[in-house]
This record gives sequence, C-alpha cells and structure tokens, in this order.
Amino acid sequence: MSGERPALSVVVAGGGTAGHIEPALAVADAVRALVPDARITALGTERGLETTLVPRRGYPLELIPPVPLPRKPTMDLLKLPGRVVSSVRRTRQILDEVDADVVVGFGGYVALPAYLAAGAGPLRRRRRIPVVVHEANASAGIANRIGALRAERVLAAVPRSGIVRRGDAQIVGIPVRSSITGLDRAGLRAEARRHFGLPDDVPVLLVFGGSQGARSLNEAVSGASSALAEAGIAVLHAHGPKNTVDIPAHPGHARAPYVAVPYLERMDLAYSAADAVVCRSGAMTVAEVSAVGLPAVYVPLPHGNGEQELNARPVVEAGGGRIVADGDLSSDYVATEVVSLLGDERRLVEMGRSAAAAGHRSAADEMARIVLEVAGVEPNRSER
Repeated sequence: MSGERPALSVVVAGGGTAGHIEPALAVADAVRALVPDARITALGTERGLETTLVPRRGYPLELIPPVPLPRKPTMDLLKLPGRVVSSVRRTRQILDEVDADVVVGFGGYVALPAYLAAGAGPLRRRRRIPVVVHEANASAGIANRIGALRAERVLAAVPRSGIVRRGDAQIVGIPVRSSITGLDRAGLRAEARRHFGLPDDVPVLLVFGGSQGARSLNEAVSGASSALAEAGIAVLHAHGPKNTVDIPAHPGHARAPYVAVPYLERMDLAYSAADAVVCRSGAMTVAEVSAVGLPAVYVPLPHGNGEQELNARPVVEAGGGRIVADGDLSSDYVATEVVSLLGDERRLVEMGRSAAAAGHRSAADEMARIVLEVAGVEPNRSER
C-alpha cells in the first residue's frame, strides 16, 4: 500500500449467503459514515454471493479458500484440518497486507478462518488483532461459537442465541443497510407502484422466498390467484430465477394484477409498494421486513434446526406478524386468512407499527461505534 496509512483498517468476514453478507456491508457503510477514510476489506470465497454483492457496493473483496463445516460425521471431516490451515494462512496474509486494526465476523465458513487468523501465532509477526463477532440467528453456528471464545465483543440479534456459554451477548439487532432503515414507504409508494405496474388504489401483497424463491410459497400463493383477484388484491411475487408460476387469466387482474418476476433488484421499492408480505423468516428477511414496518406472514423453512421460526418469534410476539408452518401454507389459507388480513386496513396499520417497534433500525450504527471502540479509533465525522 502506498501513501499514508488510513485512520482505520477494518476487515469484515461474512461471505456465503446474503444473510451473512448484507449485515457485513451495512456495518461497513456505517463505519465509513463515521470514518470516511477508513479502509474496508471484505473476505469471501469464489463460491459465495459476495463475488457479486461486495463489488456492487464498492468494497474490495479478497478471496480465501472455503472451509465448509460438515454438519454430520463424513469423510469430509478428514479434509477439514488441511483446509483450515490453508485458509488461515491466506487470511493472515491478507490481514497483514491491509494492516488490519479489527476483524468483524458474521459467521459462516468465511468467518472461522478470519477468527483464527486474527490470533497471534507462529505464522504472525505482529500483535493479535481484536475481533468483534455478530450472530444474526436465534441459534448460533459453530464458527461464531468458536469466534466468541476470544472476541473482544460478542453481539447478537436476539437473546439466548447460545453464542456464549454464560450470560448473553450484547443485543443490537441485525445491521440493515440505510436504504432500508431510512425507507420512506409512504413517500415512495406511488413511484414504487408505477415501477412494478401496480395500481394505486388496491392492496398489494408482496411474496418472496429468498434469492432462489420457495416452491411452497410459489404454489400456495399462485394457486390462490383467482381468490386474490376477486378480492381486489394485487400481488408482487418474486418466484426465483429457476422457478415459474402459473397464473390463470382472471377478469379481476385488470384491476388487481398479479405481477410475477424472477427476482427483485429493488427491494426498497418492493417494500414501498406492499401492504403486507408472505415470506420465509431468515434472519435478514425478518430484520428488513420489521425495519420497514410491514405486516408479515412468516413461513419458516422446514429444514435445519428450527432457527427460522425462532428468528420470527420476537416480531410475532410483538404483534407484527404471524408464523405459519410450511406444511400449513396452502392456497386455501391464502384465500381465507391472507385475503382477510389485506382487507382489514386498521389491522394492517396496527401490525405495521408493532413490526417497526420490534425492529432494530440503529443496529448498523451501533455496531460501527463498537467496532471503532474496539479498534481504539475516534470518529472523525459527526454521526448521521
């Protein structure tokens, strides 16, 4: 690196899925707002979404060998030590090259090498680099459990995530980008409706199942398209790039169209166009939907350890949504319960307020201040 050293060098480790990457980039943006000349470096692997998302946000991406952690005893366990050594060696090289002051990890197979590389050891010729760990899910993963053992600060989205053995982590919520936390849904509503070809005078149901879509959501909602049209409810449905939905023609679609798209590039406009949402309950999805104050029907992914239901539970308990089991979501449920919800404007308003109150809009800013504190750096610009 040529020229004067930046006031702060931060390495964020949150590759693989959008649920790891987006919080990392939200914190990066918030750090830059406090220290504009900070050097931010993102770690990732060639197989993750970070290869697209990170450069799009304007941050340099350094690739390391992936270290997938097997969930069950398999032959892959025998390959794990070698993979870890290779990935940690490359990560240590990057930390030295960027003269890192602090490592901020968000879990997943990119974070574990970062946590290990930040420690002092025989391959390092400098001080140990402080670590900040953030756990987004209601049930902590193995990488963050390991990172938390030596981290200066351990943060979490919700209580009782299991990331620390005694007590609990500091609860900050999930960092969400400012374009979402500062979203003026009412002010953007007309523009958003025009963008998607939706009318101004009917309720709109937003449906999405993550970046790849969700078959059960697709089938249940598209199967209720006639009932939705008859009720005068328009639909904006992101079905996933590898999926399609069959929407039979219906006279009601002239007034309340069913707009099906593979993917939503402008989630800010999608949220602004909608009155309610049917979606999965990944940690990032719950954070964004509650931050913008949208009533939601959360349909947890039926696989894994049940963490998606745990993610949605605080918002639901606050009155900002409902949880429906994947097996219970049907076209009949949409035609009755969801149609009833969209037809009750007062209930939508109340649920929206409850959802917003349950969210953590300031999580990214709070984390940025913690990162600066751990790095021993003062902000050189007034906070937003």
